[in-house]
Amino acid sequence: MQEKKFSAPKRVKRADQIVESVKRWVAINGKQPGDRLPNERELMEQFDCSKGTVREALKSLEVQGLVSIRTGPNGGATLERVPYEKASELLRNFLHFEQPSGPEIYALRTLIEPEIAALATPKLNTEDLAQLESLVKRCESAPQTFEERIEQRIAELEFHVLLAQRCDNAMLAFIGRFVNDMIRDLVIFKKSALPEQHEFSCANLKYHQQLLQAFHDRDASRARALMLEHMQSAEQFNRELEGQLNQHFLTPQ
Repeated sequence: MQEKKFSAPKRVKRADQIVESVKRWVAINGKQPGDRLPNERELMEQFDCSKGTVREALKSLEVQGLVSIRTGPNGGATLERVPYEKASELLRNFLHFEQPSGPEIYALRTLIEPEIAALATPKLNTEDLAQLESLVKRCESAPQTFEERIEQRIAELEFHVLLAQRCDNAMLAFIGRFVNDMIRDLVIFKKSALPEQHEFSCANLKYHQQLLQAFHDRDASRARALMLEHMQSAEQFNRELEGQLNQHFLTPQ
């Protein structure tokens, strides 16, 4: 067997090194959105590099959504909070060709949604509860058209998105919102036309009504238990719908 040779590590561009150093500087010093980075001259001196290299690094940070750059005498780079929408879009683009299935997505929901519901329960204010109730009411009447089915599925997902937004665990909150984005993108549009979806929506409505009562009662334990039951039911429905969908496309039209 031929012995493998050592390979030299790939050289990292100077601009990319600066980008990573700036990120570490932000984390170590507890910098927050709105704080300013050192100006170009200071960065050039600190990293012993040219203005072009500094500007390339700042542009990379700007494209990543981590800074905004203003020109002029009072210009410079200011730290920005990366918008959720941008982060979600990039991650969904990454997963685009992986094509995770509906059952895979729902299996993940079963793991995270119960804890999100429990953590969100004490954080929901009067306005939040009114919005959740409005979303539930939008799903109470039977849809007459495909468009109405889509609207109801979106309302069902918005119910869960609001809970994720009130969850004070940043990782759970992001994953919860992201998973609902994935469902919207990859699941609902191809499954809403199936007749079995009506039964699925009826089950969702029942659980959302029960969850709403648990939120009003500030009962986090009941909210967690109900959400687990809800997600297990949804996961099972989804596996059945996936089979129906595959059969639909395999059957000659």
